[in-house]
Amino acid sequence: MPTRQTRARPAQRPGPNQRGNGLSRSQEWFGGHDLEGFLHRSGLKAQGWPEEAFSGKPVIGIANSWSEATHCNAHLRELAQHVKRGILAAGGFPLEFPTISLGEFFLQPTSMLCRNLMAMDVEEMIRGLPIDGVVLLSGCDKTTPAMLMGAASADVPAILVTGGPQLKGNWRGVELGSCTDCRRFWIELRAGRITQEEYDSMESAIYRSPGHCMVMGTASTMAALTEAMGMTLPGGADIPGADARRSAHAQQAGARAVQLAIEGIRPSQIMTAEAFENAIRLLLAIGGSTNAVIHLTAIAGRAGIKLPLDLFDDLSRTTPMILNLKPSGEFLMEDLYYAGGIQAVLGRISPLLELDTRTVTGKTLGQNIQDARVHNDAVIRTMENPIYREGGIVALRGSLAPDGAILKQTAASPSLMTHTGRAVVFENYKDLHERIDSPGLDVTPEDVLVMKNAGPVGGPGMPEWGMLPLPKKILQKGVRDMVRLSDARMSGTAFGTVVLHVAPEAAIGGPLGLVRNGDMISLDVPARKLDLLVDERELSRRRAQWKKPAAHYDRGYGRLHVEHVMQAPDGCDLDFLVGKTPVGH
Repeated sequence: MPTRQTRARPAQRPGPNQRGNGLSRSQEWFGGHDLEGFLHRSGLKAQGWPEEAFSGKPVIGIANSWSEATHCNAHLRELAQHVKRGILAAGGFPLEFPTISLGEFFLQPTSMLCRNLMAMDVEEMIRGLPIDGVVLLSGCDKTTPAMLMGAASADVPAILVTGGPQLKGNWRGVELGSCTDCRRFWIELRAGRITQEEYDSMESAIYRSPGHCMVMGTASTMAALTEAMGMTLPGGADIPGADARRSAHAQQAGARAVQLAIEGIRPSQIMTAEAFENAIRLLLAIGGSTNAVIHLTAIAGRAGIKLPLDLFDDLSRTTPMILNLKPSGEFLMEDLYYAGGIQAVLGRISPLLELDTRTVTGKTLGQNIQDARVHNDAVIRTMENPIYREGGIVALRGSLAPDGAILKQTAASPSLMTHTGRAVVFENYKDLHERIDSPGLDVTPEDVLVMKNAGPVGGPGMPEWGMLPLPKKILQKGVRDMVRLSDARMSGTAFGTVVLHVAPEAAIGGPLGLVRNGDMISLDVPARKLDLLVDERELSRRRAQWKKPAAHYDRGYGRLHVEHVMQAPDGCDLDFLVGKTPVGH
């Protein structure tokens, strides 16, 4: 059957939202009075749309990551209706389509394994459908970066809407944040300080509304950084998912998407190098998730921009952390919204920002935040009275991590920031869980817990296994933190003195793969150093004996992933996906 793809592409494009023949993308599909136009119009009429509903109007796609298997996104089907209202009211025509949905709770072995697959899905749907612009509906951790990656590569006018954070949990008069507090109480359960019945009773109290985790975890972090980059309307990061204002925000985004399509404002004009630096500044000021380092790097890579790990560290030294939210503080996303939201945080750190960057509002970042006000200084501190004088995330290098590693210093123990200890080694995640609570495990609180083979290739997919559980025998002594390190990631809701993203990873022959029980490891956060204190002659001997682990996959997407995934400092994207091919070019 003939399709639009049989048409030859025009050699030149006179404007960002016009084809070489002067038509918009959607007009090429629906405007022709030939066999193709007949078929395309018939496809909409078969769904009950009269021709006047779509003829000559901007067609706006709604990329919906709704799924019942992704509880953070389970309300997006309803939210999409509000987006449609906005598109129709602004004179556009909505065309909703599904994308892959990645949930942290139900997807094995890790949703990160499929982030790039979702980005491919989003890109190809934007590229292949008859749309002039797109609204990206996301929520859970990997759905926001995947959508921004796909949109950056396709480079069609786009705006992002998340489902918003959940309302605060409450259990026996204590305010709870998912899943920071479920992790804290799990530790107390393992230590024998609370009962199984008490722990189970928390399940219905901590997750009580639509939305994603209400701490400054990965989902909240990525929504905030999207706002800093200018790819969502003000308020997009913090309006609670259960608040009626979230629906109004979605409707406004739908209307704005129509104007973005008419004006031809593309992601490449918004997600510039300066916009990414603004996002990094905000990441550091809010004590955001370590996962954002990987996601920002991957999104920037799609835009043709490099974000070296040292840039994050350089900016961290001059960016105070001012947001008092769990897991690095005491409040929750609902409190942030009432305190003025991310716009107010950006206002507080505005001296550190590039304020002339363009945003989807049509205004600059500076114009967006000029009227922002802080309503609660306990939630949003000033730069003169920060929670922490430096940013939340630091980059480490040394003989154990020649290509880098990271640590969230605002969620770590100050007493462990400079520490040398004996390695207690676990070869992989299975080994960890089989032995961590063994009474015979040779471990003391001064040791360093090490886990190998949990990186992009070794995991596979670099799961969130980095917050290694403390041995039960250590917990029972009242100890609640130890230095832990791996090539894995850590949930944005997690905490502790945890070194992550060690690169190169163990599974491809990085120094981490050579660590043995009893080796001394030195962590010096102020000096940004992570070293394996073993002489080079011994390491050379171990390299000669090292054997590459067996491959996890021999077919399908898993094989594609392990053969092409890049390391953490490069964003864990697939090497052949880096960059963009703008639609129409």
